[in-house]
Amino acid sequence: MSKPTVDPTSNSKAGPAVPVNFLRPIIQADLDSGKHTQIVTRFPPEPNGYLHIGHAKSICVNFGLAQEFGGVTHLRFDDTNPAKEDQEYIDAIESDIKWLGFEWSGEVRYASKYFDQLFDWAVELIKAGKAYVDDLTPEQAKEYRGTLTEPGKNSPFRDRSVEENLDWFTRMRDGEFPDGARVLRAKIDMASPNMNLRDPIMYRIRHAHHHQTGDKWCIYPNYDFTHGQSDAIEGITHSICTLEFESHRPLYEWFLDSLPVPAHPRQYEFSRLNLNYTITSKRKLKQLVDEKHVFGWDDPRMSTLSGFRRRGYTPASIRNFCEMVGTNRSDGVVDYGMLEFSIRQDLDANAPRAMCVLRPLKVVITNYPEGQIENLELPRHPQKEELGVRKLPFAREIYIDRDDFMEEPPKGYKRLEPNGEVRLRGSYVIRADEAIKDADGNIVELRCSYDPDTLGKNPEGRKVKGVVHWVPAAASVECEVRLYDRLFRSANPEKAEDSASFLDNINPDSLQVLTGCRAEPSLGDAQPEDRFQFEREGYFCADIKDSKPGQPVFNRTVTLRDSWGQ
Repeated sequence: MSKPTVDPTSNSKAGPAVPVNFLRPIIQADLDSGKHTQIVTRFPPEPNGYLHIGHAKSICVNFGLAQEFGGVTHLRFDDTNPAKEDQEYIDAIESDIKWLGFEWSGEVRYASKYFDQLFDWAVELIKAGKAYVDDLTPEQAKEYRGTLTEPGKNSPFRDRSVEENLDWFTRMRDGEFPDGARVLRAKIDMASPNMNLRDPIMYRIRHAHHHQTGDKWCIYPNYDFTHGQSDAIEGITHSICTLEFESHRPLYEWFLDSLPVPAHPRQYEFSRLNLNYTITSKRKLKQLVDEKHVFGWDDPRMSTLSGFRRRGYTPASIRNFCEMVGTNRSDGVVDYGMLEFSIRQDLDANAPRAMCVLRPLKVVITNYPEGQIENLELPRHPQKEELGVRKLPFAREIYIDRDDFMEEPPKGYKRLEPNGEVRLRGSYVIRADEAIKDADGNIVELRCSYDPDTLGKNPEGRKVKGVVHWVPAAASVECEVRLYDRLFRSANPEKAEDSASFLDNINPDSLQVLTGCRAEPSLGDAQPEDRFQFEREGYFCADIKDSKPGQPVFNRTVTLRDSWGQ
């Protein structure tokens, strides 16, 4: 896993804070003591949606620790609810993990592969008097379960005989009953202060086609029964999950202790990644997609990894961000600015420079010879000579950005104004002589003159403060530019005081599409996912889906500076 070079949250004069991962000493101790000779971790997503930025932390923790200590990581799909699962999600999850730079050990694993063994183990629990078939309705079961302050009470079906339970469970498996008619429950303690130990459900009836097992099963095990036993079958040494599963750990261990499993994994919990200005609930992300508030799971405004990828985030920036936030057991909210810091740091060091005029204003340089073209050379990166140069033809007609000329500029304005001068990036100094307007008074063209003795040097006897970007009119490439911003206006979209729903906090300015933009010629060959710094504008990425050679579409990844709070 990549190490951060700077932690923007550190105020220490001695240097950046060291990222914390409380699991490292635990794993090291297990190896030193001989408890384990190899570390085996797992990443067990449910294939019912796309991975989001919170999953990235879990991926980096599980795969990263295994890499660090010479171990392996399994990818196992927790596919116990076929009604909500889809092959599209499986494919997307595999793609995201590979994109982040990780490889799992062996074949992709599925919890459904263990359904036969899980069924046999459920039968063993019934025979041992530790599981029973319950006929309570969901409403009755909720009433019997009790509350956080009041104990539950035993189901009237809890004391069925072993023979009766085996018969009912077999008939459940054989499809004799409709969905929800009966469940199989573990017999633990209805008075336990831990609600998860109050006779938890092990199996439900679901007549649903499964993407891996077809129509073989009409009963499906729940997560708590499936997860620990799958870990044991695979020889997982450290079952690492987020803190909301801490209260499930006693149940995880109860099942392992009650069954003849081949291994006894240990569960460890860490704090999940809570990032402000985002939603990471898969249900709500799906709602955004289904109700068309966004254009899909990979919309660059989404908190999904595919959305961040399409927006132009790099795998290294995501890994570095996850390392910077650390791995501990303290819940907190991470500022979105830290994620933006990470991608800026990466792209500033690695993204080639280019010029793109987002709101073109034509400039005619009246004293430049008609038909003359100079092929200027500009570096692709100011600190990376190995990236070479790009050629930029300079001619009589160019484009600058409309915002770079004002007839009545405010104090401190350092761009072009009437009779004022600016330097064109990598080129000459020009002076604004005349603004041409249409019938409505809108400026449609500038007439300027250039100083031919200012290529690569300052003019004699005067100082030019401003520098603006530009592209040649004839040789530039027309393109579309999509300016993305945060999807939500509030730091906590789900609990903002001025909303009844997280949907009320959608930022209406989260996407601005600019057409007719003009890019320098080198950008005409941009391939999907190529990243650039557009000088003075920000960092941009050629769109994965819509960008084509000669017809580029660029997504703004992030601005040059943090301007959100300004």
